[in-house]
Amino acid sequence: MAMKMFTREEVAGHNKRDDLWIIIDDDVYDLSSFGQLHPGGMPPLMDVAGQDATSIFYEIHRSSVLLEKRYKKLHIGQVQPAAGAAAAKGTAAGGAGMVPYGESAGFWRRKSPYYKESHHKFRAAVREFVEKEIQPTAIKDDEDGTYPSQELSETMGMAGIVACLVAAEPKAKEYIQQVGITLPGGIPIEEYDLFHALILNEELRRMGTYGLGDGLIGGNSIGLPPILKFGSKELTDRIVPDVLLGKKRCALAITEPYAGSDVAQIKTTGTLAADGSHYTVSGVKKWITGGIFAEYFSTLASTKQGMTMFVVERTPSGDGFSTKQILTSYSKAAGTSYVEYDNVKVPRGNVVGKEGHGFYYTMANFNHERWGMVCSGNRMSRLMVEECFRWAMSRKIFGKRLIDQPVIRFKLATMASEVEAVHSMLEDVTYQMMNMTPQETDKHLAGPIALLKYKQTRVAQLCADDACQIFGGRALTRSGLGVLVEKFHRSQKMQAILGGSEEIMADFAIRQAMKAVGGSPQLARL
Repeated sequence: MAMKMFTREEVAGHNKRDDLWIIIDDDVYDLSSFGQLHPGGMPPLMDVAGQDATSIFYEIHRSSVLLEKRYKKLHIGQVQPAAGAAAAKGTAAGGAGMVPYGESAGFWRRKSPYYKESHHKFRAAVREFVEKEIQPTAIKDDEDGTYPSQELSETMGMAGIVACLVAAEPKAKEYIQQVGITLPGGIPIEEYDLFHALILNEELRRMGTYGLGDGLIGGNSIGLPPILKFGSKELTDRIVPDVLLGKKRCALAITEPYAGSDVAQIKTTGTLAADGSHYTVSGVKKWITGGIFAEYFSTLASTKQGMTMFVVERTPSGDGFSTKQILTSYSKAAGTSYVEYDNVKVPRGNVVGKEGHGFYYTMANFNHERWGMVCSGNRMSRLMVEECFRWAMSRKIFGKRLIDQPVIRFKLATMASEVEAVHSMLEDVTYQMMNMTPQETDKHLAGPIALLKYKQTRVAQLCADDACQIFGGRALTRSGLGVLVEKFHRSQKMQAILGGSEEIMADFAIRQAMKAVGGSPQLARL
């Protein structure tokens, strides 16, 4: 149905408390019954009653507000655009051009040794999916702590998003084809590589909702790979298809109240039954991402044979297994949980790989986990660069835009240069991982990946601090223009602890480097 058209003179006549229209981007909104509901009260609305409020609207609101269903119903028509208004609309909504350093090099670089046409097609398809299925309610869902629904999980499964978390694994192709999934953009499984995976992480994190992002993919991205890599055919046949389709979800259960980065100190035990049919697992795990809604838990436990990894399944009756929500500095939507194993019987067939090899499987999984955290974390730091550029170009203070202040340009340059440095090393490490065997990666890249993670979390701290200074009071407010900066500032420290703390990563990186060169006396000479 054609949109009703009004003249600006008609709109100007609706300028009373009970008859109040405004114009935003040539769209007409009837706010006559909205005054009592307006979060900012009635006075700001009366200041623009019957007028074009485009400029002041974007000074105090995010453009995404207009896309929310509750506000769309206030839209009653359009006016003929005034001279220059079309250009202003595109700029305000972020549709004109690209914000400097607001996208990674893989998005805009004209020539690249890393990205092919399939990567660009893949990015476009994933972005379209996210913008349609997740982003419209992402900020609200993250703030409210709404768990990703089962419906959304299955939608992501059918779209191939979940499959992408493991599509680069050799054993994944069989299961992806078995369940009839097509990867985003129609990318053949044979072409899928770690640069596609890097893009996936970026696109799911550009929303700026860290907790919700972890709830969407965090558990599966680290809980499913060890099962697929090291599990028996019987185990993977039973578990992998349903996870790829989004019908069930995984979590990785390693960390305990007693052991974080020091995995060797875990106290969870697995005791083999006398008849050898099952293990009895007892202990607790803490800060388990996605544990609240996961059905499968890749669990590390100490056994007589050594550390062993099990798949512990959630059962309707519980049978000694339970999860409790842990409230952390980021969103409840991540499903972060405390997991209790109270003499849980686990079939011996649920042992992942070989008994006594669990520590190796955990360490092998860490490299990819940390790499993924760098992909995600640096994209969120980049979002701070983008947000700050947009704000600096629109905010005026002391008669000038923020971008016209040298100190602000210096902060933007510092943030952008650090984010780009991390991304450059990330692309190089990604290329090395693609061209090495898992054994070579463990030997040669464990240290550089740890160093990269350390650098990325330091950069996140810098970006959080500078973004807060640029946004001022809005960066301390859990709504409005600074909502994403506030979220990042509140939650970015999670990156510096999860997956290995900064201090452990830095120390490990240097110890690995020293191990590689040995005790060569020549290196000790200046």
